[in-house]
Amino acid sequence: MRFSNQSIRSSVGLVTWLLVGVLVVISPSALANDFEAVESRLKTMIPDLSGVAISETPVDGLLEVRIGSDVIYLTSDGQHLLQGRLVDLDTRVDLTEVAKTQIRIDRLAELDSETFIQFGPDDAEHQILVFTDPDCGYCRRLHEQMDDYIEAGIQVNYLGFPRAGENSETYKKLVSVWCAADSHAAMDIAKSGGRVPEAECENPIMDHYQFGQSIGINGTPAILTYSGVFIPGYVPPDQLKARLDNGVVPR
Repeated sequence: MRFSNQSIRSSVGLVTWLLVGVLVVISPSALANDFEAVESRLKTMIPDLSGVAISETPVDGLLEVRIGSDVIYLTSDGQHLLQGRLVDLDTRVDLTEVAKTQIRIDRLAELDSETFIQFGPDDAEHQILVFTDPDCGYCRRLHEQMDDYIEAGIQVNYLGFPRAGENSETYKKLVSVWCAADSHAAMDIAKSGGRVPEAECENPIMDHYQFGQSIGINGTPAILTYSGVFIPGYVPPDQLKARLDNGVVPR
Protein backbone atom coordinates (compact mmCIF):
# COMPACT_ATOMS: atom_id res chain seq x y z
CA MET A 1 0.00 0.00 0.00
CA ARG A 2 1.30 3.43 -0.93
CA PHE A 3 -0.27 6.83 -0.64
CA SER A 4 0.44 8.87 -3.75
CA ASN A 5 2.01 12.31 -3.43
CA GLN A 6 -0.90 13.63 -5.46
CA SER A 7 -3.49 12.33 -3.01
CA ILE A 8 -1.53 13.74 -0.06
CA ARG A 9 -1.31 17.17 -1.68
CA SER A 10 -5.04 17.01 -2.40
CA SER A 11 -5.84 16.22 1.22
CA VAL A 12 -3.53 18.89 2.64
CA GLY A 13 -4.91 21.65 0.42
CA LEU A 14 -8.48 20.49 0.39
CA VAL A 15 -9.94 22.59 3.19
CA THR A 16 -8.51 25.80 1.75
CA TRP A 17 -9.91 24.88 -1.66
CA LEU A 18 -13.31 24.19 -0.19
CA LEU A 19 -13.39 27.51 1.61
CA VAL A 20 -13.38 29.32 -1.71
CA GLY A 21 -15.30 26.81 -3.83
CA VAL A 22 -17.72 24.52 -2.11
CA LEU A 23 -20.26 27.10 -1.01
CA VAL A 24 -20.72 28.25 -4.57
CA VAL A 25 -21.28 24.78 -5.97
CA ILE A 26 -23.36 22.99 -3.33
CA SER A 27 -26.96 24.11 -3.02
CA PRO A 28 -28.59 24.49 0.41
CA SER A 29 -31.33 22.02 -0.48
CA ALA A 30 -28.80 19.32 -1.37
CA LEU A 31 -27.05 19.68 1.97
CA ALA A 32 -30.26 19.88 3.95
CA ASN A 33 -32.04 16.94 2.33
CA ASP A 34 -29.57 14.51 0.85
CA PHE A 35 -26.18 13.62 2.35
CA GLU A 36 -25.47 11.25 -0.52
CA ALA A 37 -25.96 14.02 -3.04
CA VAL A 38 -23.50 16.20 -1.14
CA GLU A 39 -20.92 13.41 -1.06
CA SER A 40 -21.41 12.76 -4.76
CA ARG A 41 -20.98 16.44 -5.58
CA LEU A 42 -17.80 16.68 -3.51
CA LYS A 43 -16.34 13.66 -5.29
CA THR A 44 -17.23 15.23 -8.63
CA MET A 45 -15.35 18.37 -7.70
CA ILE A 46 -12.36 16.47 -6.31
CA PRO A 47 -11.99 13.30 -8.44
CA ASP A 48 -8.97 11.86 -6.60
CA LEU A 49 -10.59 12.09 -3.16
CA SER A 50 -10.46 8.69 -1.50
CA GLY A 51 -13.66 9.13 0.48
CA VAL A 52 -16.07 11.55 2.07
CA ALA A 53 -18.18 10.88 5.16
CA ILE A 54 -21.02 13.20 6.15
CA SER A 55 -22.80 12.90 9.48
CA GLU A 56 -24.82 14.89 11.96
CA THR A 57 -23.29 16.50 15.04
CA PRO A 58 -24.86 17.18 18.46
CA VAL A 59 -25.38 20.75 17.25
CA ASP A 60 -28.68 21.24 15.42
CA GLY A 61 -28.15 22.29 11.83
CA LEU A 62 -24.41 21.51 11.77
CA LEU A 63 -23.00 18.65 9.71
CA GLU A 64 -19.61 16.98 10.09
CA VAL A 65 -17.70 16.27 6.87
CA ARG A 66 -14.68 13.96 6.98
CA ILE A 67 -12.37 14.32 3.99
CA GLY A 68 -9.17 12.31 4.16
CA SER A 69 -7.64 13.23 7.52
CA ASP A 70 -9.50 16.55 7.63
CA VAL A 71 -12.70 17.29 9.51
CA ILE A 72 -14.76 20.35 8.62
CA TYR A 73 -18.32 21.44 9.34
CA LEU A 74 -21.13 22.68 7.10
CA THR A 75 -24.42 24.19 8.17
CA SER A 76 -27.35 22.14 6.95
CA ASP A 77 -28.57 24.99 4.77
CA GLY A 78 -25.26 24.97 2.88
CA GLN A 79 -24.64 28.61 3.70
CA HIS A 80 -21.66 28.41 6.05
CA LEU A 81 -18.49 26.33 6.32
CA LEU A 82 -16.59 26.10 9.61
CA GLN A 83 -13.03 24.96 10.14
CA GLY A 84 -11.85 24.42 13.71
CA ARG A 85 -12.54 22.48 16.90
CA LEU A 86 -15.99 21.47 18.10
CA VAL A 87 -15.89 20.99 21.88
CA ASP A 88 -18.67 19.87 24.22
CA LEU A 89 -18.22 22.28 27.13
CA ASP A 90 -20.23 20.11 29.54
CA THR A 91 -18.12 17.00 29.04
CA ARG A 92 -15.01 18.85 27.77
CA VAL A 93 -14.74 16.32 24.98
CA ASP A 94 -13.12 17.54 21.77
CA LEU A 95 -15.58 16.15 19.23
CA THR A 96 -13.30 17.04 16.33
CA GLU A 97 -10.50 14.97 17.83
CA VAL A 98 -12.94 12.10 18.39
CA ALA A 99 -13.74 12.20 14.67
CA LYS A 100 -10.05 12.31 13.74
CA THR A 101 -9.38 9.40 16.09
CA GLN A 102 -11.86 7.27 14.16
CA ILE A 103 -10.18 8.27 10.90
CA ARG A 104 -6.84 7.05 12.28
CA ILE A 105 -8.39 3.75 13.40
CA ASP A 106 -9.77 3.22 9.91
CA ARG A 107 -6.41 4.03 8.31
CA LEU A 108 -4.51 1.73 10.68
CA ALA A 109 -6.27 -1.22 9.10
CA GLU A 110 -4.36 -0.43 5.89
CA LEU A 111 -0.94 -0.91 7.51
CA ASP A 112 1.01 -4.17 7.48
CA SER A 113 2.30 -4.79 11.00
CA GLU A 114 4.98 -7.05 9.57
CA THR A 115 6.76 -3.92 8.33
CA PHE A 116 7.23 -2.52 11.86
CA ILE A 117 10.38 -2.96 13.93
CA GLN A 118 9.07 -4.25 17.23
CA PHE A 119 10.66 -3.81 20.64
CA GLY A 120 8.94 -5.64 23.47
CA PRO A 121 7.04 -8.93 23.81
CA ASP A 122 3.87 -9.84 21.95
CA ASP A 123 1.96 -10.14 25.22
CA ALA A 124 2.82 -6.63 26.42
CA GLU A 125 0.01 -4.87 28.27
CA HIS A 126 0.12 -1.90 25.91
CA GLN A 127 1.16 -1.58 22.27
CA ILE A 128 1.99 1.69 20.56
CA LEU A 129 3.24 2.86 17.18
CA VAL A 130 6.10 5.34 17.11
CA PHE A 131 6.99 7.30 13.98
CA THR A 132 10.72 7.78 14.27
CA ASP A 133 13.74 9.48 12.73
CA PRO A 134 17.29 8.46 13.75
CA ASP A 135 18.49 12.08 13.56
CA CYS A 136 15.81 13.39 15.95
CA GLY A 137 17.11 14.17 19.44
CA TYR A 138 13.96 13.21 21.31
CA CYS A 139 13.66 10.05 19.20
CA ARG A 140 17.08 9.06 20.49
CA ARG A 141 16.06 9.90 24.04
CA LEU A 142 13.00 7.67 23.70
CA HIS A 143 15.11 4.81 22.36
CA GLU A 144 17.66 5.17 25.17
CA GLN A 145 14.82 4.33 27.56
CA MET A 146 13.52 1.39 25.59
CA ASP A 147 14.16 -1.05 28.46
CA ASP A 148 12.08 1.17 30.74
CA TYR A 149 9.17 1.23 28.28
CA ILE A 150 9.29 -2.54 27.98
CA GLU A 151 9.52 -2.96 31.77
CA ALA A 152 6.46 -0.71 32.05
CA GLY A 153 4.54 -3.16 29.85
CA ILE A 154 4.71 -1.07 26.66
CA GLN A 155 5.56 -2.63 23.31
CA VAL A 156 7.06 -0.11 20.88
CA ASN A 157 6.50 -0.61 17.16
CA TYR A 158 8.65 1.67 15.03
CA LEU A 159 7.62 3.16 11.70
CA GLY A 160 10.11 5.13 9.64
CA PHE A 161 9.37 8.83 9.23
CA PRO A 162 12.19 10.72 7.46
CA ARG A 163 11.21 14.33 8.14
CA ALA A 164 13.24 15.59 5.18
CA GLY A 165 11.46 13.21 2.83
CA GLU A 166 12.52 10.67 0.27
CA ASN A 167 16.21 10.41 -0.73
CA SER A 168 17.32 12.51 2.24
CA GLU A 169 20.23 11.28 4.36
CA THR A 170 17.78 10.35 7.10
CA TYR A 171 15.71 8.36 4.60
CA LYS A 172 18.83 6.45 3.54
CA LYS A 173 19.67 5.68 7.18
CA LEU A 174 16.18 4.35 7.79
CA VAL A 175 16.36 2.17 4.68
CA SER A 176 19.67 0.75 5.92
CA VAL A 177 18.13 0.00 9.32
CA TRP A 178 15.09 -1.76 7.86
CA CYS A 179 17.23 -3.68 5.37
CA ALA A 180 19.86 -4.79 7.89
CA ALA A 181 20.21 -8.47 8.74
CA ASP A 182 19.50 -7.49 12.36
CA SER A 183 17.22 -4.47 12.24
CA HIS A 184 17.03 -4.19 16.02
CA ALA A 185 20.81 -3.93 16.35
CA ALA A 186 20.89 -1.52 13.42
CA MET A 187 18.27 0.66 15.13
CA ASP A 188 20.37 0.69 18.31
CA ILE A 189 23.37 1.87 16.30
CA ALA A 190 21.44 4.54 14.42
CA LYS A 191 19.83 5.90 17.59
CA SER A 192 23.21 6.15 19.31
CA GLY A 193 24.59 8.26 16.47
CA GLY A 194 26.64 5.44 14.97
CA ARG A 195 26.98 4.57 11.32
CA VAL A 196 24.75 1.78 10.07
CA PRO A 197 26.28 -0.12 7.11
CA GLU A 198 24.49 0.91 3.95
CA ALA A 199 21.93 -1.59 2.74
CA GLU A 200 19.11 -1.57 0.23
CA CYS A 201 16.06 -3.77 -0.20
CA GLU A 202 12.35 -3.52 -0.81
CA ASN A 203 11.32 -1.46 2.20
CA PRO A 204 8.27 0.26 3.74
CA ILE A 205 9.82 3.62 4.64
CA MET A 206 7.89 5.76 2.17
CA ASP A 207 4.69 3.86 2.90
CA HIS A 208 5.17 4.67 6.59
CA TYR A 209 6.05 8.29 5.81
CA GLN A 210 3.09 8.85 3.52
CA PHE A 211 0.73 7.11 5.93
CA GLY A 212 1.94 9.41 8.70
CA GLN A 213 1.42 12.47 6.54
CA SER A 214 -2.06 11.29 5.60
CA ILE A 215 -3.15 11.33 9.26
CA GLY A 216 -1.55 14.67 10.04
CA ILE A 217 1.84 13.70 11.47
CA ASN A 218 4.59 16.19 10.63
CA GLY A 219 7.23 15.65 13.30
CA THR A 220 8.99 13.00 15.37
CA PRO A 221 8.68 11.24 17.64
CA ALA A 222 4.96 10.80 17.16
CA ILE A 223 3.10 8.18 19.17
CA LEU A 224 -0.09 6.59 17.94
CA THR A 225 -2.16 4.09 19.90
CA TYR A 226 -4.11 1.29 18.26
CA SER A 227 -7.23 3.06 19.50
CA GLY A 228 -6.38 5.92 17.16
CA VAL A 229 -5.16 8.44 19.74
CA PHE A 230 -2.27 10.66 18.62
CA ILE A 231 0.28 11.64 21.28
CA PRO A 232 2.78 14.14 19.83
CA GLY A 233 6.36 14.25 21.04
CA TYR A 234 8.41 12.38 23.60
CA VAL A 235 6.65 11.08 26.72
CA PRO A 236 8.72 9.49 29.54
CA PRO A 237 7.96 5.81 30.25
CA ASP A 238 6.20 6.35 33.59
CA GLN A 239 4.01 9.15 32.26
CA LEU A 240 3.14 7.22 29.11
CA LYS A 241 2.24 4.13 31.16
CA ALA A 242 -0.02 6.23 33.39
CA ARG A 243 -1.84 7.66 30.38
CA LEU A 244 -2.25 4.23 28.80
CA ASP A 245 -3.37 2.66 32.08
CA ASN A 246 -5.98 5.37 32.50
CA GLY A 247 -7.36 4.74 29.02
CA VAL A 248 -5.85 7.61 27.07
CA VAL A 249 -8.57 9.60 25.33
CA PRO A 250 -8.57 12.32 22.67
CA ARG A 251 -7.78 15.76 24.12
